[in-house]
Amino acid sequence: MTQTIDIPGLPNLMNPEAGYASGGQPSAEQLEAAAKAGVSRVINLRPASEDAGYDEAAKATALGLDYTVLAVAGLPDLSANKVRQLDALMAQSPAMPTLIHCASGNRVGALIALRAAWLQGKSIDDALDIGRRWGLTNIEAAVRRILEKVATTRN
Repeated sequence: MTQTIDIPGLPNLMNPEAGYASGGQPSAEQLEAAAKAGVSRVINLRPASEDAGYDEAAKATALGLDYTVLAVAGLPDLSANKVRQLDALMAQSPAMPTLIHCASGNRVGALIALRAAWLQGKSIDDALDIGRRWGLTNIEAAVRRILEKVATTRN
């Protein structure tokens, strides 16, 4: 059974696997709710150029949350390097309840889908299924093209 991390009102909230929540940009109040729900780490995929409407890093620090920014501005940032960085962050403290977010959850799902294929050996279809559980939506076709291109160059 997947541990549910309840963050009321968080856009596109997903609980894709035990100890993880994914979704869109939390408000300051939703970040507080995440901390109360047991989240102790936040991985923010939004670059500094995307305004959260408040100082998320300062709020996370004030709440005692481990906070990391891994900027994924768009499709060009869906790279093997970013996938490895996210994988390393997730491996650092796998038992630490974690919220991974971007503006909507879409980039979270995209990066997770690439991780599933490139680092975990999943098929393209399985990787995309995993990505959808984490929030992949409207850039799924682009992620499929990336996966197919890489698969073609490896064969």
